[in-house]
Amino acid sequence: MRVFKFGGASVKSSEAVKNVAVVLRGQSKEPLLVVISAMGKITNKLEALVDAYFYDKPTKKDIYKEVKDFHNQIVSNLIDNEYDYYQVDNLLVELECIIEKKRDVTASYDEEYDRIVPFGELLSTKIVSTYLNKIGYVNRWIDARNFVITTNKHRAAKVLWDESVPLIQNSLKPLVKRQTIITQGFIGRSLQHKNTTLGREGSDYSAAIFAFALDAESVTIWKDVAGVMNGDPKRFDDAVLIPKLSFNEAIELAYYGASIIHPKTIQPLKSKHIPLYVKSFLNPKAEGTEVLENENLTLNETECYIVKENQSVITIATEDFSFIVEDNLEIIFNAFNTVGIQLNLMQNSAISFMACFNQDDKKAEKLGELLGDNFTVKIANGHTLMTIFNYSENSSKLDSIVDENKVVLEQKSNRALQLVFK
Repeated sequence: MRVFKFGGASVKSSEAVKNVAVVLRGQSKEPLLVVISAMGKITNKLEALVDAYFYDKPTKKDIYKEVKDFHNQIVSNLIDNEYDYYQVDNLLVELECIIEKKRDVTASYDEEYDRIVPFGELLSTKIVSTYLNKIGYVNRWIDARNFVITTNKHRAAKVLWDESVPLIQNSLKPLVKRQTIITQGFIGRSLQHKNTTLGREGSDYSAAIFAFALDAESVTIWKDVAGVMNGDPKRFDDAVLIPKLSFNEAIELAYYGASIIHPKTIQPLKSKHIPLYVKSFLNPKAEGTEVLENENLTLNETECYIVKENQSVITIATEDFSFIVEDNLEIIFNAFNTVGIQLNLMQNSAISFMACFNQDDKKAEKLGELLGDNFTVKIANGHTLMTIFNYSENSSKLDSIVDENKVVLEQKSNRALQLVFK
């Protein structure tokens, strides 16, 4: 029994959906569960719809129409008889009904987010499942929310393993043994039966959740690149494929922000020694990258370059010039946790604390309000975080990477150099 995961790029168009069918038909007949993300960049569009709906902006109808037209265009290019996709139409009508109704003012922004954004995954999986059945690749669509049970923390829900695993083992596993299952990544539901999401790029994590509960033989993540590279090939012309990675190295790369694998994906697989393969859906016969349990380091001297753009840098200083010690740090970290900001790098001196995080103006504004009574707070946007993993003092790329940019924050560990610059 295996688990496949296809990301948004693999289903961004009708031709891409047809290619997914080619990849699936080229596999062996053993039991398979397929996790699929929202199509293309539709999650970004749905996030804009959440914002327009929550703040009652006049643009919400236009954004909804873009979402509807995008999916209808893909459907029309896949099959002539659009009646076959009545379930897709039903989902679009359901979404339209949500945004047309007056908003419940007691619902938080994050709760509305989790009500609307999952439609991306629901629509994509309905389209792919229907198309596959129409061309003779028999499969069954299932709703991941019936099996992935989570806490009720919207947009960052944690999996309730004791509830989810028995459901998957007892109710889903028998279905997977009979036919290919198509399901969604990223989404779940709380014990209160409300939609939840696992955080952006959470579809990889969903694949690991299902694999863990199913005792899968392996997980394969299908990407538009050859596998795990030592740098983004769109940014680094000399990026090379990493054929093998240990789980521990993959965890570290994910921790530092390597987007090829979601940070939470590795641990469930590592705990059950389930190998992870990262392969190209453009060249499915190529070897790709294998991530497996291996106490030895597999990277050797290969440096890896991880770039995170659109970073905000926050500087926090005490107003009375007292030290940034335990009591002040407790206030600072509580504020980050309350607002829901995850720090990508942090550093403190005697009288100041600096950190960088993914730019989010709304959360940054709330953070400033929480900390403003106790500290002097400055937030600057437009920075880049560069991590060189497996860093060597003889690195030939460092000067060309930084160039004439001003480094505002630097941190070095035994295996990584991190620089924040503008």
